Amino acid sequence: MDTEIKLKGDRIIEQIPSVKDKALRINLNENIYGTFAEIGAGQETVRHFFRSGGSSGTIAKAMSAYDKDFSDAVYGIEEDGRYVTESRLKKMLSHEVNLIEKRLSREKHPNKMFFSYANTVATIDFAKQFKGHGWVGISYQIEPDEDYNEIILHIRFKETDVRLQQETLGILGVNLIYGAYYKYNDPKRLLRYLYDHLDKDQLEIDTINFSGPRFADVDNRLMSLQLVKNGMTDAVMFNPDGKNILPAAILYKKNILAFRGSFRPVTKVNMDMYEKSLKMFLNENKVNKENTLVIFEITLSNLRSDGEIDERDFMDRAELLCSLGQTVMISNFQEYYKVVEYFANYTKARMGLAMGVNNLVDIFDEKYYRHLSGGILEAFGKLFYRDMKVFLYPMIGENGEIITSENLKVHPRMKELYKFFKFNGKVVDINDYDPSILEVFSREVLNMINQGKMGWETMLPSGIAEIIKEHQLFGYDPNKVLKETN
Repeated sequence: MDTEIKLKGDRIIEQIPSVKDKALRINLNENIYGTFAEIGAGQETVRHFFRSGGSSGTIAKAMSAYDKDFSDAVYGIEEDGRYVTESRLKKMLSHEVNLIEKRLSREKHPNKMFFSYANTVATIDFAKQFKGHGWVGISYQIEPDEDYNEIILHIRFKETDVRLQQETLGILGVNLIYGAYYKYNDPKRLLRYLYDHLDKDQLEIDTINFSGPRFADVDNRLMSLQLVKNGMTDAVMFNPDGKNILPAAILYKKNILAFRGSFRPVTKVNMDMYEKSLKMFLNENKVNKENTLVIFEITLSNLRSDGEIDERDFMDRAELLCSLGQTVMISNFQEYYKVVEYFANYTKARMGLAMGVNNLVDIFDEKYYRHLSGGILEAFGKLFYRDMKVFLYPMIGENGEIITSENLKVHPRMKELYKFFKFNGKVVDINDYDPSILEVFSREVLNMINQGKMGWETMLPSGIAEIIKEHQLFGYDPNKVLKETN
């Protein structure tokens, strides 16, 4: 009898099934049955199912409506005339699911779990200037009489060769279909398995949304956080409704005003800074309100407690910002210049950063730029190039004095550099701030909430204290407060 030898010190290695094994397992399940519709890169995913054997039990139909007129005839015309969009993918999925339900009788196939897999992608262009991107999704059943579940994601290709991109897309498609059926009970792991046999250098996943009966309890914002946490993308965004949104789509050609903070919780100071700097930003040349987007950005380096990311804490902050009608971005960027660089990928319009004095002093600290060959000058070139401005919110100094751009202290070596930006109007003071709230600090509010002290409510924007109490955010415990007051 052949027994496997185990040696002392061996580590358990998770066995990842090969792409062929994944496709074969699905093919050999007599109840999984569906269609493949792939636009833009060829029939890359379905190829794996044809090749692995037993495909007649899985593939009801495979199509590639490559010609635009054919595609429009099958799926309808998009209002914006584009083909690589989420709305196109959704139309593809619902059209194909309706067809399979219409054409295959449930009486004849009582146990079949139908699915429709689709992708619409643009691979790298001939001039190799545009790397390519796409939408990939699956609509599928886990029980024959159950509603369909849906997983939809947006990808960006990082490779610079069409054939490599096609192969990458095919593997991702197999991983998605396999994960949808065999890992749906653990969406966080399903997300990681999308990269089986793939590398982060090949592909970026920057948006994902789960829906349907099996994902009723999934918070898509938390799934977004996983994308950043796992290094699958650098930044994710969601709108005031808490829905994940594609950064490229929302940032495209916009004027952007960004706030970085821990927002733990969001205070009156944060909102005063927001209101006053937005007013100043809208008065800038070439900035009109309709084309301006305000973003509250939380960097992951702010989300770590004991080296681990506290997901509950993250959800609390996001919930409060969304309740105030704000768009939230979670990023992997520790330095400000990386945030600006990221925005610059999508827009050439005006940009503003609103921050407190202490943040600006931090920016002028050389230790953050030692990894750059051009040091702080390289970072500042990226930070302040073009029309970037910093709107500076004052703070109270140790002796009760108000510190602004005029009297703040940076390291002596940085003094002349700071003066240069100040003189050129790159740093401007927010002058009509509310002096009565300058002594409000998130940290103190958080401590008061945790210790059950009273009086923190007045430091927060209207309605925020109620949400914290009602949902018991940031460790709020009503029993603690009662004990304090007795």
